[in-house]
Amino acid sequence: MHNPYRPCDVRVEKITVENDAKDLKTFDLSFVEPAARKAFEFIPGQFGFLSMMGVGEAPFGIASAPSEEFIKYTVKRVGGFTTALHELEPGTVIGMRGPWGNSYPLDLMQGKDVVIVSGGFSFTTLRSTIVYLLDPKRRSQFGELICVYGARSAGELLYKDEIKAWESRSDIDLHLCVDKLGDDPWPKTEGLVPNVLKQVAPTAKNAIALVCGPPIMIRFTHPVLEALGFKPDDVFLSLENRMKCGIGKCGHCNLGPKYVCKDGPVFSYSQLKSLPAEY
Repeated sequence: MHNPYRPCDVRVEKITVENDAKDLKTFDLSFVEPAARKAFEFIPGQFGFLSMMGVGEAPFGIASAPSEEFIKYTVKRVGGFTTALHELEPGTVIGMRGPWGNSYPLDLMQGKDVVIVSGGFSFTTLRSTIVYLLDPKRRSQFGELICVYGARSAGELLYKDEIKAWESRSDIDLHLCVDKLGDDPWPKTEGLVPNVLKQVAPTAKNAIALVCGPPIMIRFTHPVLEALGFKPDDVFLSLENRMKCGIGKCGHCNLGPKYVCKDGPVFSYSQLKSLPAEY
């Protein structure tokens, strides 16, 4: 019988420093056992746990798309475990278990425009979603793809090489913004994500909105989407909480009658309106 708490071995193949502060790194992981890769089937929006013996484990959203060779996680250095991750070198073997949680509503999104709104380093699972949607095998299944993505400064934006590639494409409408331009020579729109979203004003007709970002951004994004005509059933958010087991057993991440790790992390705004006010 499969033990959901038992991690499989993965090897760090590549580490990419994502920001000027050097406290955000993306880890490209491969499976030590090829059969484990075939068994690791996931959908954009899900998460996994990374672990190191004698150090601990923590959950992170999967930043790669299912079609990509490596499993990607983008990790911010904020504590003991993430600091240990940041000190790893390519070739190191660590543990991973998952995938856990639900996904973005890919079936519901078919035939509709998709509006993606994100801020800071919460862009990870939405990066997975964009790569998934832009796959030539399925791009025609979806309508327009509009993305508003922002950070405190241009140096804090993730996946810079991919962003440049997306900016040159005609099948994604990408709007980048930063809180303050400063002296950065890379021109960006100055402004907070909710304000830029208001300026872009994507149509809510036959559209789904996916939102992931810091709580303050989410709080001020809701009214903008409502003003644009998005109904609560058409807005989906990815939440973070103190997830420990990943399978709805320990109770650390409960939100009223729901568990973020099992019933989420993706919830519709309609669902959230019926849950306790902390979200």
